[in-house]
Amino acid sequence: MRRDQNGLITYHFETLTFEGVVHAVFTRLGGVSQGPFATLNVGRSVGDDPAAVAENLARVLAHLGLSAGQVATAYQVHGNRIAVVSAADAGRAFPGTDGLITDVPGVALLLRFADCQPILLYDPVHHALGLVHAGWRGAAQGIARRAVEAMQATFGSRPRQLLAGLGPAIGPCCYEVGQDVASAMSYALSGWSRVMHPDGERWRLDLPAANEQQLVAAGVGRRQIEQARLCTSCRNDEFFSHRGDNGMTGRFAVVAYLEQRDKGAGSKEAGDETGRGSPRGCPGDETGRGSPRGCPGDRDKPRPDRPPVLFKEGEQGAEEQEGRGAWDSIHPPGFPTFDEVVGGEA
Repeated sequence: MRRDQNGLITYHFETLTFEGVVHAVFTRLGGVSQGPFATLNVGRSVGDDPAAVAENLARVLAHLGLSAGQVATAYQVHGNRIAVVSAADAGRAFPGTDGLITDVPGVALLLRFADCQPILLYDPVHHALGLVHAGWRGAAQGIARRAVEAMQATFGSRPRQLLAGLGPAIGPCCYEVGQDVASAMSYALSGWSRVMHPDGERWRLDLPAANEQQLVAAGVGRRQIEQARLCTSCRNDEFFSHRGDNGMTGRFAVVAYLEQRDKGAGSKEAGDETGRGSPRGCPGDETGRGSPRGCPGDRDKPRPDRPPVLFKEGEQGAEEQEGRGAWDSIHPPGFPTFDEVVGGEA
């Protein structure tokens, strides 16, 4: 579903539109950046003017009625680490992370993309949300499956009840890869021949099909998965594409957050056989949509006394990354590391 609001273009999954979650897949349109970063680039590490990126991020958040202090993001490294986002993590950037999960209403998740695939996961029974950055390296490390397992371990989610939206990504029409990628896919995917297509001495990778295959293997029903079917390289008029733009390009944002709702909404015990439920909003809120800032009673809760680090992309040191530990992430078993898959560093 495509929407245009004063030149700011967003896409939305129909499956997730009325399921107690607000989400938006932004494009490259509606910002102020120039040149290869035109116009809504939200990546600070690509060489764009920092002032332009700050304005673009402000526009993205304003579009959803959010402030920087409400958003959790990550320093993306094409890995498979999944961080659990609590209320205290609002305004934080997780180091070395490519997936975020939460069950806290009003805390938004934001990640950046340019060919890799955004994956949104929503559990309508436990009212929990996940956002994943999944490129070929992430697929080789099973990040889609790890995200499902992380939601199981953290929130008690059942895979068959999850709803999944797979966003714009580079398609097999434009994604030519070498033998190293083909080898990694053959190791990570039992049905690798359905996502890797020979093209002379090279291969064509169907990244969306690879991610869908991993979700299905994790127990998510095929009918619960919605594919955007938009190739970022073919459509680099609307999306940033590392391959389509020859490596000099920006990053588009995907943002999602949970709406406040009554306990029991979405529960099968409430008479909802689908388990999907519907957003109920805050007490006394007749609109039923709730608020990105939570309910009025939530405002009295103490907030972490630290400055937001949302937009300091690329500025953290190695010591910080190594010192975080695994307490804020879930690493379910089942997949080898990327180095084990390809036999060395990428």
